Amino acid sequence: MKKQLRIGSVVLALTLSVSSLAACSSKNDDSGAASPSGSAPSSSAATGAKDTITALLPPVSPTYQDNFAQMEKDFNALYPNLTLKIEPASWEDMTQKLDTQVNAGSPPDIAFIGSDGISKYAQQGMLMDITDTATPDMISDYDSAPLEYMKNGNGLYGFPAYMEVHALGGNKQFLEEAGIDWKKVQKDGWTYDEFREAIKKGVVKEGDTTKRYGFVFATSGVAAKDYLGILVKSAGMPAAFTKDLKYAYTSKNYLEVLKDVRQMIDDGSMPKELSSVDAGKRWNMFLTGQTMITGKGLATFENSANKNNAKIDANDGSAVKDSIKVDYIVLPVPSFAGQPPVSSTVVDGYVTFRGKKEPTAEHKANVVKAAYFLASGKVAATTNNDLFAAHITKTAREAAKSMTVNRNPDNVAAVETMLSHAAPARPDIPVDLGAKAIKIENEVIVPKMQALLANEIKPEEMYDAVKKAAIEAFGEDGIVQD
Repeated sequence: MKKQLRIGSVVLALTLSVSSLAACSSKNDDSGAASPSGSAPSSSAATGAKDTITALLPPVSPTYQDNFAQMEKDFNALYPNLTLKIEPASWEDMTQKLDTQVNAGSPPDIAFIGSDGISKYAQQGMLMDITDTATPDMISDYDSAPLEYMKNGNGLYGFPAYMEVHALGGNKQFLEEAGIDWKKVQKDGWTYDEFREAIKKGVVKEGDTTKRYGFVFATSGVAAKDYLGILVKSAGMPAAFTKDLKYAYTSKNYLEVLKDVRQMIDDGSMPKELSSVDAGKRWNMFLTGQTMITGKGLATFENSANKNNAKIDANDGSAVKDSIKVDYIVLPVPSFAGQPPVSSTVVDGYVTFRGKKEPTAEHKANVVKAAYFLASGKVAATTNNDLFAAHITKTAREAAKSMTVNRNPDNVAAVETMLSHAAPARPDIPVDLGAKAIKIENEVIVPKMQALLANEIKPEEMYDAVKKAAIEAFGEDGIVQD
């Protein structure tokens, strides 16, 4: 969602906030045990010293931020001595707000971020390890796989909100008009060559004007990192480092993916202006019939398409302008260079932070209660149903039983198939290596990728730049050379 499941359509705007959320210390003397979301607080929780827990939260789902006041109220009802203070942020300014607060030494107690950002903040010494504070009941509530993503080394740094896959999304009518057996693709996947030919068939032209593209992916703004990062996982590089901790993106397969990225544009299957397509424009193009397949496609997109369809049927003026009715079909990312498919998973969640001073044991326990409250039970069930995301806790599954979700069963099965070969969590990657990889991504990969999409450089030039930066960061022996 970062992560949007980083999730949902986003409109780009950059806003810098210099406000700092001071984590409030407390002399709370309760036991630190937390009850599952929705259950009654223990007597010790009800009589403990007052404390405030701060949380910086983006629009995780379409209606998520609408529920903040109720979340705060419900948390206080569960723990009368505790106050949950939520600061809303957009996806676009979330990172800047959080970094400003971290750099000032006063981060929020909890921030909703992608699990791939844990190494960055762990290296800065600003994360709070909750391994010794999270209760056995909390841990046992979770499916094991998503919880692993919130770890780095031996530390646990929060609770996951969901585990979803970065898929593609297709317009059922357009797929069938192009002769694409989408049910077979959902079940068996497709190679890059098969995908390339399929998106060619999805192009519709009037003279020299392209009225519909075969494939459009958001590559600008907050989505700048997504495209390449998702594709390379199915090219033999499920993570930035191999199991023996060599930097993976110097593999010859990385170059092959870069060539394929350029090839799809040169074929005319993707817009020449792809480098300027942000997440909002990508989704608008899909709903207005300007592309057959869109990416990244998340489970929540089916819900968004359904809601827009209902608005069209009701002649509701709030439907996307010039939009058409769309049956949204979940599709896997193609595999590259003869490699098996590996799904890019998105595990975002409630990461726990500390300030410059060591938090008291009482305050730490209260932060854990708040993080678990947000990540489980009714709150998680409501949020994940809004996202069409799978529930990853027993308490959320139980709370969701009374909630109605209208999902295409073929899409549910397709997501389950992709999750079966999802990229595994890599808590074994040392913090310093992870931070160096993020630095290469931000300073080399993202700008060079934009230049490649704009046809300003060749794939080989980008590959050479990445390899040069990797050698400088990790040494000749610290990179893949195949």
